[in-house]
Amino acid sequence: MLVRRDEDLLEDVELLEALTGAERPQSVPVNAYEAPEALIVVAPSPAVTPDDVSIELRPGILRISAHLRSSGLPEYLLHEWEHGGYEREIDLPEGYGSGVEASLTNGQLVVRVLRGPLADPLSMQPS
Repeated sequence: MLVRRDEDLLEDVELLEALTGAERPQSVPVNAYEAPEALIVVAPSPAVTPDDVSIELRPGILRISAHLRSSGLPEYLLHEWEHGGYEREIDLPEGYGSGVEASLTNGQLVVRVLRGPLADPLSMQPS
């Protein structure tokens, strides 16, 4: 039986990314709280513009993702954070999903998921 270590799998993923040019999205941390008319989700989004961000609303799920543009990876002297896109799926509490509003300002993405049932899944970009 072949047993693979996590380090081996990580090397395989990094090799595949290097060969294909694919980026591996990072999970982005979020803060979420309830307001009278909406569930508010806030996520840091450094180095992206509104055109780079995609927000999807499906029954019970909010998905945010962002593609990070780059001219290539430099030879780092210090490398403490990963260069790549951002992605996060959040399970929504019952009673949210009738609409979504979003803005991206100063590297902070704010998404408002409105109260009410979701009629149809939707996708959008922040303003």
